[in-house]
Order: sequence, then C-alpha cells, then structure tokens
Amino acid sequence: MSKPKHPRGLADSEAQAITHNIRVSPRKLNLIAAMIRGSKAQEAVATLTFSKRRIAQTVKKTLESAIANAENNHQLDVDRLVVSKAEVGRSIVMKRFAARGRGKSSRIEKWFSHLKIVVAEQQAPAASNEVGAA
Repeated sequence: MSKPKHPRGLADSEAQAITHNIRVSPRKLNLIAAMIRGSKAQEAVATLTFSKRRIAQTVKKTLESAIANAENNHQLDVDRLVVSKAEVGRSIVMKRFAARGRGKSSRIEKWFSHLKIVVAEQQAPAASNEVGAA
C-alpha cells in the first residue's frame, strides 16, 4: 500500500529548485529575485556572481540547482533555459528582545524566507528563409 502518485505541477519543459528557511527578510530577497526574473539562466548566474548583496550567493546556488535539475532530471537544453519564475515567500519569524533605556525592552523580529526558482526551456526561434532586402 503506497500513496497515489502525485501529478507533476510543472510543464514538461520546466524544472524547479526550492530553498527553505533562508535567513533574510522576504523583502530583501525579492529585490534579488526581481533581478533575475525573465532573464536567461546563464545571464542570471553571471548577475548573481558579481552582485554585492550577501544573499545573492544563496540565490545563485538555488538557480544552479534548478539548472542541474533541468539538465539531469528532465533532459532540457541548458543553453535555452530562462528563469520563468522566482517566487519569494515568508517563513518563520524569530522573535527576540533587546534592552532599551530606563529598564525597558523592545522586540526584534528576525525574518526567514522561502525561495522557489523555476527555469523553462525557451523554444528555438524559427529560422526564416527570407533574405533581407538590401
């Protein structure tokens, strides 16, 4: 007795990678995700490699995992991959307290995030046989 097989949520030309509980706020992570949304996979890796933001290296690892999943698990062409989705979600919030003046305290919230990157194989552009008029 096993569970019934779950249908695949993605198209045949897509692959994904998910990273849970990244120690950065979703707002900051979304700035990095917005940089790579819609770009070619290799350009996105280059952008993340030279980004000055601390969290860019974690996003790069997730993107490289999605690319590897596309190549090894779904036999997609790596050169035609595009970042179709880069979704950021809220995770847990650690609540801490810091001392303040006059014997008071204030609450500090340490946000965590989830990241889901979906890469899709872009269809090859149709080569036209027409020669431009010169």
